[in-house]
Amino acid sequence: PEMLTPTSALSGMKLDDQVALLTDGRFSGGTRGAALGHISPEAQEGGPIGLLKDGDMIQLDLPAGRVDHELNEEELTERQAAFKPRAQNLTGYLSRYAKLTTSASQGAIFR
Repeated sequence: PEMLTPTSALSGMKLDDQVALLTDGRFSGGTRGAALGHISPEAQEGGPIGLLKDGDMIQLDLPAGRVDHELNEEELTERQAAFKPRAQNLTGYLSRYAKLTTSASQGAIFR
């Protein structure tokens, strides 16, 4: 999904210089502050971003281009085992797109 609304909300609350937004969503170019998007593999595909929960610690090292979580291997393995993709109720062309294309990490091309 487009992330202009959340980044605008952070900016409107004057938090865009204090809060980082990490998402597998897409940006149109109207972002402000630390906003990392297009993370892949996506949550729906079982990517690490989908295993994170409120309160998990994330480290950003922008100069090195790194985003790391602080989950230990045991916790990460438990979350991976419990992962179930969210049911999608898509119709029309969006349904076709979801069924026929690959993850953004693989180019979002037709299978």
